[in-house]
Amino acid sequence: MNNDKILVTGKSGTVGSNFDFGEGFRSFHYDLTNYNAVYRLMSDYLPTSIVHCAARVGGLGVHMKYKKELFYDNMLMNMNVLEVARQRDVKRVLSFLSTCIYSDRAQQPYTEKNIHDFEPFPEHYPYGFAKRMLEIQSRIYYEQYGLKYNCVIPTNVYGPHDDFNTETGHVIGVLIHKCLKAKNENKNFEVWGDGKQEREFIYAKDVANLTYWALYNYLDKEPLIFSNNQTISIKEIAEIIADTLELQTKIVFDTSKPTGQVKRTVSGNKLKSIYPEFVFTPIEAGIRATVDWFVSNYETARK
Repeated sequence: MNNDKILVTGKSGTVGSNFDFGEGFRSFHYDLTNYNAVYRLMSDYLPTSIVHCAARVGGLGVHMKYKKELFYDNMLMNMNVLEVARQRDVKRVLSFLSTCIYSDRAQQPYTEKNIHDFEPFPEHYPYGFAKRMLEIQSRIYYEQYGLKYNCVIPTNVYGPHDDFNTETGHVIGVLIHKCLKAKNENKNFEVWGDGKQEREFIYAKDVANLTYWALYNYLDKEPLIFSNNQTISIKEIAEIIADTLELQTKIVFDTSKPTGQVKRTVSGNKLKSIYPEFVFTPIEAGIRATVDWFVSNYETARK
């Protein structure tokens, strides 16, 4: 596939902006929720492969407030991208799911085989169901048309170009921004919940490297989880960020705020079995690089 022309949806997002491959586009030129706009996009770019990262997404607050938008917009985007790709004879589409697809009732660590067990966690179910349907649509096209359309599931992604907005951003990005503001204003660093929630995180540049590998090497119908099999509490994350920014005030946990799922662990065993040589970026190094990027790019970063 040396002459492969890769189109990346969501190239300006947390994941896509860290890719050193593929062409992107401005969302205001091509609205992925509009079928005609997606058809025009494919006609203009003529891709041979697509990495579909685009999604309407946000932090816990966004997921609780904008349920209709998270379901409706993501369903339209996914349906349009895959269907137009099929019509345009694009043979390879690798789409991004999310760990929000899983249920708190399903057995942990989550695997590729229990994606559809029970309903997604209540605070994420609109987004979770939309992403589950992306897996279903990919599988259908794989089975009915023989197209290599499949999905990957990264754990919580963080890194340069993340969304650092304290209302809409992702966990680590939000905490970095809140900690920096606390430092600059000499105030306490406030963290939602009790800090005991456990999550797995993956550095965005690791996701980029794994994505390029999977595009050409992982062609199975079943999705593939990107995970390093390491969990860490939100409290520990906050402490690493505070140490990195040399915060002089206290970390305060606001237990009146929602905490989300207490524990969410996924299994990276399948990835490890087929790509054992891959080395993940340690969380401390990844957070330091992300903090350095945010501080250096504060004026233009998403915040």
